[in-house]
Amino acid sequence: METGRVLVVDDENLVCWSLAKMLKRIGHLVEIANTGANARLKLESFSPDLVILDASLPDVDGLQFLEECKAKDNNLLVIIMTSSFHSDLAFQAFSLGADDYIGKPFNIDMVEQSVHKIFVKKNLVKDVGLPQAKLRKKYEQDQLVGNCPSMVELFKIMNTCAQQDCKTILVLGESGTGKELVSHGIHNLSARKEAPLIEVNCASIPENLLENELFGHEKGAYTDAGTREVGVFEQAEGGTVFLDEIGDMPLNMQSKVLKVIENRKFRRLGGAKDIATDVRIVAATNQNLSTMVSEGTFRGDLFYRLNMMCITLIPLRERKKCIPSMVEYFIDRLNSEYGRSVEGISSEALRVLMAHNWPGNVRELRNSLERAMMLEKGKILSTDHICVFPGSEKDRPEGCHFGCSVPAASTIYLPAGGISIEEVEKEYIKQALSRYDGNQTKAAKCLGLTLDTLRYRRKKFGLEKYPETPPDISTLAAESADQDSSQVFPG
Repeated sequence: METGRVLVVDDENLVCWSLAKMLKRIGHLVEIANTGANARLKLESFSPDLVILDASLPDVDGLQFLEECKAKDNNLLVIIMTSSFHSDLAFQAFSLGADDYIGKPFNIDMVEQSVHKIFVKKNLVKDVGLPQAKLRKKYEQDQLVGNCPSMVELFKIMNTCAQQDCKTILVLGESGTGKELVSHGIHNLSARKEAPLIEVNCASIPENLLENELFGHEKGAYTDAGTREVGVFEQAEGGTVFLDEIGDMPLNMQSKVLKVIENRKFRRLGGAKDIATDVRIVAATNQNLSTMVSEGTFRGDLFYRLNMMCITLIPLRERKKCIPSMVEYFIDRLNSEYGRSVEGISSEALRVLMAHNWPGNVRELRNSLERAMMLEKGKILSTDHICVFPGSEKDRPEGCHFGCSVPAASTIYLPAGGISIEEVEKEYIKQALSRYDGNQTKAAKCLGLTLDTLRYRRKKFGLEKYPETPPDISTLAAESADQDSSQVFPG
């Protein structure tokens, strides 16, 4: 299903590959360019609707290329990516017409949400014969899965919030528990479902841009403000505003959001009068707001107003009875996404999943199953491709032999000064080769690479002789026999 044409411009092959894979999965046509010169050619030949652009290219400044894109077509959508996040660069990018700003390393789910939001906002999502409510259900709300008592209670609370038209809702929970899905679920169950639901990540927008994002501005409010622009509270009139990561909102902005909650009015930057607004505000965070209030880093009056209707999401480790139904759902969903026909999961593999503590919650479970389904050739998911990483060796379930722990000496930590993504890639290739005693076919499958791609990268990183202890004859024979049947993945 084609929803748009996206050009990814980045000189890092791994970044291009991961973005292209995600974009194609959700239905976009994708082209890749590694230099500014190549990107200029693709602008002519491919005519993209959206450009995802790295701010640091080898032959051209990313902001300069952004200006070129906008000069060619002012309606062209642009997302800027950079590994050196700072507010001045973000402000400059937005002032030149960028539609969003993403820092590296990025969360692929957040990039997907950004792309989806931009296409919806600019009315570039094409009518594919599905009502909008069904489109939302397919991609978002139907991921709220579970039949344990805590999930049943959650669905009841969500329905109450929706039917009673609660104007202010606070959603608390660890990362990956589904806070965003709760906000979408409440919106879609309510009488506001035909009005917009607009999401704002309070942690990803610099303080000097957040007020403009929420409230908009009048013409001439600041330099380069050539036209009036409406903000999120105006765009979402009659609908829902989802303030994600509210705990990271600056104190100055907290007072202005409190005013909106209390008076149901706001004022654009540079404006002379208040504007009434009718929106539901759903705020979410994985932080302890009551502790932040006592420490003075979050306003107590805002917390008490938000806390009028509070929904606390239980981490997956405390509701493991939901895992079997989640696994069944994700297998069905991923079968549709990847054109697979996996019928279920083995009892041993399910036991591995039930034994894991899931620090990444439902998001981690989905990613583990997605990876397993990409590698599994049979009809039943086995432990061969179930890969989880508990925090300590004692968490490792008996009999689970596939990557359930990583030796402390091999674990990669992100240093304060950053790290090269190629070093990360090299380290994982070394770990895979060590795990399978040099068997390239199995290492390639573990990493989701083709055999040729793994060989190329071994040569690139000088790992042709790694590990130094050669595999025995039986291993080499097995590798040779498996070569023709190895699963192919983009590399």
